[in-house]
Amino acid sequence: MIVITGSIATGKSSVCTILKEYDIEVVDADKISHDILDFNVEHIQKIFGKKYVKNKKVDRKELGKLIFSDKSKKKDLEDLLHPKIRDEIYKQVKYLKKNRKKFVVDIPLYYETKGYDADIVVLVYASKELQIKRVMCRDKCSKEEALSRINAQIDIEKKRKLADYVIDNSKDIKHLRDEIKKFIDTLNL
Repeated sequence: MIVITGSIATGKSSVCTILKEYDIEVVDADKISHDILDFNVEHIQKIFGKKYVKNKKVDRKELGKLIFSDKSKKKDLEDLLHPKIRDEIYKQVKYLKKNRKKFVVDIPLYYETKGYDADIVVLVYASKELQIKRVMCRDKCSKEEALSRINAQIDIEKKRKLADYVIDNSKDIKHLRDEIKKFIDTLNL
């Protein structure tokens, strides 16, 4: 199993979009987690309170503020969701293997969550400074808020040392496409 990981605002989504252009399937842990979160609205309301549910849906923005500022609440959410997310990821992987499809598994928090059996871990890399700029621009937030989100994850430089392969996403789209093509050729995908 090839896992694509990174950190907030490093460009995992861009990489996965380009991989799909090469007919490589992407098992998307974020999408799976959103689906599971929506399916567990009642549990979220019981654990965190009514404030985090609006119109029978989880208010992800409010819940995000809470879990990025309170490690114990973050752990409560992870304890609820991660086993269910892991089960669904492996279910999709099994299906793709059975049907002999080329695929990668996009797990943004691979190093933080542990418990996945990856053959190869691919890091989508951008410097912390670039991450800060991207988060501030994308989420229209302050530098402090951006840093809070970034610092809730393992440092990108540590992840870089742990990864089996690095796709550099610190330049323009042409550079990123070249990096992805090298990755596909190197791993014979």
